[in-house]
Amino acid sequence: MKRIEARIKTSFGEVVIEADTPQEIINMLENMPADFVEKLSDFVSNRLMPSGAQLKGIIEATTEGPVIVTREKLTHYEAVGLTLYASEDKKNTAAQVEKLLESSGIKSMVPARLNEMTKRGQVFKPDPAKPEFKLTIQGEKWIEDEVLAKLRGKMG
Repeated sequence: MKRIEARIKTSFGEVVIEADTPQEIINMLENMPADFVEKLSDFVSNRLMPSGAQLKGIIEATTEGPVIVTREKLTHYEAVGLTLYASEDKKNTAAQVEKLLESSGIKSMVPARLNEMTKRGQVFKPDPAKPEFKLTIQGEKWIEDEVLAKLRGKMG
């Protein structure tokens, strides 16, 4: 017999529930805790974003990548830095960072900011043949010690 799938779209992706009959799917859904999706979302963001707790309320993990959700005023450098900080391996392309910032409601000339941040020693290109930029150790410290500290100070 063919299995039945229920696909539930969430803010962090898709949850798929499989069973042999529609009634089994209903039973599974009825037995799920009320805060199941919320707990799963927290688990996913804490696993995908190494510093999930310190980024809570500032950055949210989405299927596209990290999106800035804080309403605090950020400089374009801070926004670019935060996006890289929350990206996988702390690296991303200028085009992807620009797209993620647009999703965050921030318009920025990302290639120009990355160029200036390279001169400041905050980012570098791990592979000159690839369009990816990565935070330097100095860049990570700047995000953790200055940008996140400033944002948490205003939030807490």
